[in-house]
Amino acid sequence: MKIAVYGPLYNERSKSTIQTLIAYLKKRDAKVVFEKNFHASIVSDSDIDLSSYLFDTFKTLDASFDLLISIGGDGTILRAITFVKDLTIPIVGINTGRLGFLATIPMNTIQKAMNEIFEGNYRISKRSLLTIAVDTKDTAFDLDFALNEIAVSRKNTTSMISVETWLDDEYLTSYWADGLIVSTPTGSTGYSLSCGGPVIIPESDSLVLTPIAPHNLNARPLVISSDKVIKLKVSGREEQHLVSLDSRINTLENNTTITIQKAPFCIHMIELKEDGFLETLRKKLLWGADPRN
Repeated sequence: MKIAVYGPLYNERSKSTIQTLIAYLKKRDAKVVFEKNFHASIVSDSDIDLSSYLFDTFKTLDASFDLLISIGGDGTILRAITFVKDLTIPIVGINTGRLGFLATIPMNTIQKAMNEIFEGNYRISKRSLLTIAVDTKDTAFDLDFALNEIAVSRKNTTSMISVETWLDDEYLTSYWADGLIVSTPTGSTGYSLSCGGPVIIPESDSLVLTPIAPHNLNARPLVISSDKVIKLKVSGREEQHLVSLDSRINTLENNTTITIQKAPFCIHMIELKEDGFLETLRKKLLWGADPRN
Protein backbone atom coordinates (compact mmCIF):
# COMPACT_ATOMS: atom_id res chain seq x y z
CA MET A 1 0.00 0.00 0.00
CA LYS A 2 1.32 3.43 -0.95
CA ILE A 3 0.41 6.00 1.69
CA ALA A 4 0.79 9.79 1.79
CA VAL A 5 1.07 11.47 5.19
CA TYR A 6 0.21 15.14 5.62
CA GLY A 7 0.23 17.46 8.61
CA PRO A 8 0.81 21.08 9.60
CA LEU A 9 4.12 22.23 11.04
CA TYR A 10 5.28 19.94 13.85
CA ASN A 11 4.11 20.55 17.41
CA GLU A 12 4.59 18.52 20.57
CA ARG A 13 0.90 17.59 20.73
CA SER A 14 1.33 15.38 17.66
CA LYS A 15 4.61 13.72 18.71
CA SER A 16 3.18 10.48 20.07
CA THR A 17 0.76 10.26 17.13
CA ILE A 18 3.57 10.53 14.59
CA GLN A 19 5.70 7.99 16.44
CA THR A 20 2.84 5.49 16.77
CA LEU A 21 1.86 5.88 13.13
CA ILE A 22 5.43 5.51 11.85
CA ALA A 23 5.98 2.37 13.89
CA TYR A 24 2.71 0.87 12.67
CA LEU A 25 3.29 1.64 8.98
CA LYS A 26 6.85 0.32 9.18
CA LYS A 27 5.54 -2.93 10.65
CA ARG A 28 3.03 -3.16 7.81
CA ASP A 29 5.81 -2.64 5.28
CA ALA A 30 3.86 0.17 3.61
CA LYS A 31 5.45 2.62 1.20
CA VAL A 32 5.13 5.91 3.08
CA VAL A 33 5.61 9.35 1.54
CA PHE A 34 5.52 12.49 3.75
CA GLU A 35 4.49 15.92 2.53
CA LYS A 36 7.75 17.81 2.07
CA ASN A 37 7.19 20.69 4.51
CA PHE A 38 5.72 18.41 7.18
CA HIS A 39 8.73 16.09 6.91
CA ALA A 40 11.18 19.01 7.14
CA SER A 41 9.36 20.36 10.21
CA ILE A 42 9.59 17.01 12.02
CA VAL A 43 13.30 16.73 11.22
CA SER A 44 14.15 20.28 12.35
CA ASP A 45 11.79 20.76 15.31
CA SER A 46 11.62 17.37 17.01
CA ASP A 47 13.79 14.55 18.24
CA ILE A 48 11.87 11.98 16.18
CA ASP A 49 14.42 10.06 14.10
CA LEU A 50 13.16 9.74 10.53
CA SER A 51 16.57 9.06 8.99
CA SER A 52 16.43 5.31 9.56
CA TYR A 53 13.16 5.02 7.63
CA LEU A 54 14.31 6.81 4.47
CA PHE A 55 10.84 8.20 3.79
CA ASP A 56 10.24 9.81 0.43
CA THR A 57 8.58 13.24 0.32
CA PHE A 58 6.00 14.77 -1.99
CA LYS A 59 4.96 18.22 -3.15
CA THR A 60 2.10 16.94 -5.29
CA LEU A 61 0.20 13.66 -5.44
CA ASP A 62 -0.77 11.38 -8.30
CA ALA A 63 -3.25 8.55 -8.70
CA SER A 64 -0.73 5.90 -7.60
CA PHE A 65 -1.46 6.59 -3.90
CA ASP A 66 -3.88 4.30 -2.06
CA LEU A 67 -4.47 6.47 1.00
CA LEU A 68 -3.76 9.87 2.50
CA ILE A 69 -3.47 10.13 6.29
CA SER A 70 -3.99 13.58 7.76
CA ILE A 71 -2.50 14.31 11.20
CA GLY A 72 -4.18 17.31 12.82
CA GLY A 73 -7.68 18.69 13.06
CA ASP A 74 -10.45 19.39 10.58
CA GLY A 75 -8.53 22.37 9.21
CA THR A 76 -5.64 20.05 8.34
CA ILE A 77 -7.97 17.87 6.28
CA LEU A 78 -9.26 20.96 4.46
CA ARG A 79 -5.66 21.69 3.49
CA ALA A 80 -5.01 18.04 2.64
CA ILE A 81 -7.74 17.99 -0.01
CA THR A 82 -5.84 20.63 -1.95
CA PHE A 83 -3.29 17.88 -2.70
CA VAL A 84 -5.89 15.21 -3.48
CA LYS A 85 -8.12 17.34 -5.74
CA ASP A 86 -9.95 15.03 -8.17
CA LEU A 87 -7.68 11.99 -7.73
CA THR A 88 -10.24 10.11 -5.54
CA ILE A 89 -7.51 9.10 -3.09
CA PRO A 90 -9.28 8.07 0.15
CA ILE A 91 -8.54 10.35 3.11
CA VAL A 92 -8.58 9.53 6.82
CA GLY A 93 -7.83 11.96 9.65
CA ILE A 94 -6.13 11.32 12.98
CA ASN A 95 -7.44 13.99 15.31
CA THR A 96 -4.81 15.91 17.25
CA GLY A 97 -6.99 19.03 17.12
CA ARG A 98 -10.22 19.91 18.90
CA LEU A 99 -13.69 19.06 17.58
CA GLY A 100 -12.98 16.53 14.84
CA PHE A 101 -15.98 16.22 12.52
CA LEU A 102 -13.66 15.23 9.65
CA ALA A 103 -10.61 13.99 11.55
CA THR A 104 -12.44 11.30 13.50
CA ILE A 105 -9.72 8.89 14.68
CA PRO A 106 -8.67 9.66 18.28
CA MET A 107 -4.98 9.54 19.10
CA ASN A 108 -5.45 6.58 21.46
CA THR A 109 -7.04 4.32 18.81
CA ILE A 110 -4.54 4.67 15.95
CA GLN A 111 -3.45 1.04 15.78
CA LYS A 112 -6.99 -0.32 16.00
CA ALA A 113 -8.23 2.10 13.34
CA MET A 114 -5.32 1.40 11.00
CA ASN A 115 -5.89 -2.35 11.36
CA GLU A 116 -9.47 -1.84 10.22
CA ILE A 117 -8.33 0.22 7.24
CA PHE A 118 -5.67 -2.28 6.14
CA GLU A 119 -8.22 -5.07 6.42
CA GLY A 120 -10.78 -3.14 4.39
CA ASN A 121 -13.30 -2.79 7.21
CA TYR A 122 -14.48 0.69 6.33
CA ARG A 123 -16.82 2.54 4.00
CA ILE A 124 -16.23 5.49 1.70
CA SER A 125 -18.23 8.65 2.34
CA LYS A 126 -18.30 10.72 -0.85
CA ARG A 127 -18.26 14.41 0.02
CA SER A 128 -19.41 16.99 -2.50
CA LEU A 129 -17.47 20.20 -3.12
CA LEU A 130 -18.19 23.68 -4.45
CA THR A 131 -16.46 25.49 -7.30
CA ILE A 132 -16.28 29.23 -7.92
CA ALA A 133 -15.91 31.42 -11.00
CA VAL A 134 -15.94 35.20 -11.44
CA ASP A 135 -16.58 37.46 -14.41
CA THR A 136 -13.34 39.45 -14.15
CA LYS A 137 -10.26 38.41 -16.10
CA ASP A 138 -7.73 39.83 -13.62
CA THR A 139 -8.87 37.60 -10.74
CA ALA A 140 -7.58 34.04 -10.52
CA PHE A 141 -7.94 31.50 -7.75
CA ASP A 142 -5.00 29.18 -7.12
CA LEU A 143 -7.58 26.55 -6.22
CA ASP A 144 -11.19 27.11 -7.24
CA PHE A 145 -12.90 24.50 -5.04
CA ALA A 146 -13.93 24.11 -1.40
CA LEU A 147 -15.07 21.16 0.71
CA ASN A 148 -16.79 23.08 3.52
CA GLU A 149 -18.00 26.40 2.20
CA ILE A 150 -17.51 29.45 0.05
CA ALA A 151 -18.29 32.68 1.89
CA VAL A 152 -18.39 36.36 0.97
CA SER A 153 -17.88 38.91 3.74
CA ARG A 154 -17.10 42.55 4.41
CA LYS A 155 -13.54 43.91 4.36
CA ASN A 156 -11.92 46.66 6.45
CA THR A 157 -15.20 48.08 7.63
CA THR A 158 -17.83 47.75 10.32
CA SER A 159 -20.58 48.47 7.80
CA MET A 160 -22.71 45.67 6.43
CA ILE A 161 -22.65 44.60 2.81
CA SER A 162 -25.49 43.81 0.44
CA VAL A 163 -25.31 40.40 -1.25
CA GLU A 164 -27.65 40.13 -4.24
CA THR A 165 -28.41 36.45 -4.80
CA TRP A 166 -29.77 34.50 -7.77
CA LEU A 167 -30.59 30.79 -8.13
CA ASP A 168 -30.46 29.52 -11.73
CA ASP A 169 -30.69 33.17 -12.89
CA GLU A 170 -33.87 33.74 -10.88
CA TYR A 171 -33.54 36.52 -8.33
CA LEU A 172 -33.82 35.30 -4.74
CA THR A 173 -33.09 38.24 -2.42
CA SER A 174 -30.49 40.76 -1.26
CA TYR A 175 -28.95 39.84 2.06
CA TRP A 176 -28.01 42.90 4.12
CA ALA A 177 -25.50 41.33 6.47
CA ASP A 178 -21.87 40.84 7.38
CA GLY A 179 -21.71 38.22 4.65
CA LEU A 180 -23.19 35.05 3.19
CA ILE A 181 -22.05 31.42 3.47
CA VAL A 182 -22.70 28.83 0.76
CA SER A 183 -22.14 25.51 2.47
CA THR A 184 -21.94 21.86 1.46
CA PRO A 185 -23.39 19.16 3.73
CA THR A 186 -19.86 18.58 5.03
CA GLY A 187 -19.53 22.28 5.88
CA SER A 188 -22.92 22.37 7.58
CA THR A 189 -21.20 21.49 10.89
CA GLY A 190 -18.65 24.29 10.48
CA TYR A 191 -18.98 28.04 9.88
CA SER A 192 -22.60 27.69 8.77
CA LEU A 193 -23.58 25.94 12.01
CA SER A 194 -22.02 28.72 14.09
CA CYS A 195 -24.20 31.22 12.19
CA GLY A 196 -27.41 29.30 12.86
CA GLY A 197 -27.46 27.00 9.85
CA PRO A 198 -28.87 23.45 9.94
CA VAL A 199 -26.90 20.22 10.25
CA ILE A 200 -27.15 18.20 7.02
CA ILE A 201 -26.01 14.59 6.64
CA PRO A 202 -23.17 14.17 4.10
CA GLU A 203 -25.13 12.12 1.55
CA SER A 204 -27.80 14.82 1.20
CA ASP A 205 -27.87 16.25 -2.31
CA SER A 206 -28.22 19.82 -1.08
CA LEU A 207 -26.50 23.10 -0.22
CA VAL A 208 -27.19 25.75 2.41
CA LEU A 209 -27.25 29.54 2.11
CA THR A 210 -26.58 30.99 5.57
CA PRO A 211 -26.45 34.77 6.11
CA ILE A 212 -23.83 36.07 8.57
CA ALA A 213 -25.41 38.36 11.19
CA PRO A 214 -28.20 39.61 8.88
CA HIS A 215 -29.77 42.98 9.65
CA ASN A 216 -33.12 41.82 8.31
CA LEU A 217 -33.99 39.25 10.98
CA ASN A 218 -36.41 37.39 8.71
CA ALA A 219 -33.47 36.30 6.53
CA ARG A 220 -33.06 32.67 7.54
CA PRO A 221 -30.77 29.86 6.33
CA LEU A 222 -32.10 28.29 3.13
CA VAL A 223 -31.56 24.68 2.01
CA ILE A 224 -31.46 24.29 -1.78
CA SER A 225 -30.85 21.51 -4.28
CA SER A 226 -27.17 20.99 -5.11
CA ASP A 227 -27.86 21.31 -8.84
CA LYS A 228 -28.70 25.01 -8.46
CA VAL A 229 -26.26 27.54 -9.90
CA ILE A 230 -25.78 30.35 -7.37
CA LYS A 231 -24.81 33.85 -8.46
CA LEU A 232 -23.80 36.57 -6.02
CA LYS A 233 -23.00 40.26 -6.40
CA VAL A 234 -21.72 42.27 -3.45
CA SER A 235 -22.03 46.01 -2.88
CA GLY A 236 -21.27 48.25 0.09
CA ARG A 237 -19.40 51.29 1.36
CA GLU A 238 -16.00 49.76 0.63
CA GLU A 239 -14.83 49.12 -2.92
CA GLN A 240 -13.82 45.54 -2.19
CA HIS A 241 -14.99 42.51 -0.24
CA LEU A 242 -13.57 39.14 0.80
CA VAL A 243 -14.34 35.72 -0.58
CA SER A 244 -13.07 32.65 1.26
CA LEU A 245 -12.84 29.05 0.13
CA ASP A 246 -12.40 26.89 3.24
CA SER A 247 -10.58 29.87 4.83
CA ARG A 248 -8.37 30.49 1.78
CA ILE A 249 -9.06 34.21 1.41
CA ASN A 250 -9.14 36.34 -1.73
CA THR A 251 -10.17 39.95 -2.35
CA LEU A 252 -12.69 40.87 -5.03
CA GLU A 253 -13.94 44.19 -6.35
CA ASN A 254 -17.54 45.00 -5.51
CA ASN A 255 -20.15 44.23 -8.19
CA THR A 256 -18.13 41.27 -9.43
CA THR A 257 -20.47 38.44 -10.43
CA ILE A 258 -19.57 35.31 -8.47
CA THR A 259 -20.86 31.96 -9.72
CA ILE A 260 -20.90 29.03 -7.30
CA GLN A 261 -21.97 25.50 -8.09
CA LYS A 262 -21.38 21.88 -7.17
CA ALA A 263 -18.01 20.57 -8.32
CA PRO A 264 -17.82 17.72 -10.86
CA PHE A 265 -15.79 15.53 -8.45
CA CYS A 266 -15.99 14.36 -4.84
CA ILE A 267 -13.61 13.85 -1.94
CA HIS A 268 -13.55 10.28 -0.62
CA MET A 269 -13.48 10.21 3.17
CA ILE A 270 -12.88 6.94 5.02
CA GLU A 271 -15.42 6.12 7.72
CA LEU A 272 -14.83 3.25 10.11
CA LYS A 273 -17.95 1.18 10.54
CA GLU A 274 -18.40 2.12 14.20
CA ASP A 275 -17.70 5.81 13.58
CA GLY A 276 -20.35 7.01 11.14
CA PHE A 277 -21.65 10.56 10.84
CA LEU A 278 -24.53 10.06 13.28
CA GLU A 279 -22.18 8.63 15.89
CA THR A 280 -19.90 11.64 15.36
CA LEU A 281 -22.84 14.00 15.90
CA ARG A 282 -23.70 12.32 19.19
CA LYS A 283 -20.10 12.49 20.37
CA LYS A 284 -19.21 15.99 19.23
CA LEU A 285 -22.49 17.79 19.85
CA LEU A 286 -23.34 15.75 22.96
CA TRP A 287 -26.76 14.82 21.59
CA GLY A 288 -28.64 12.71 24.09
CA ALA A 289 -26.25 13.61 26.91
CA ASP A 290 -27.84 14.60 30.23
CA PRO A 291 -26.20 17.91 31.28
CA ARG A 292 -27.05 17.12 34.90
CA ASN A 293 -24.55 14.26 34.92
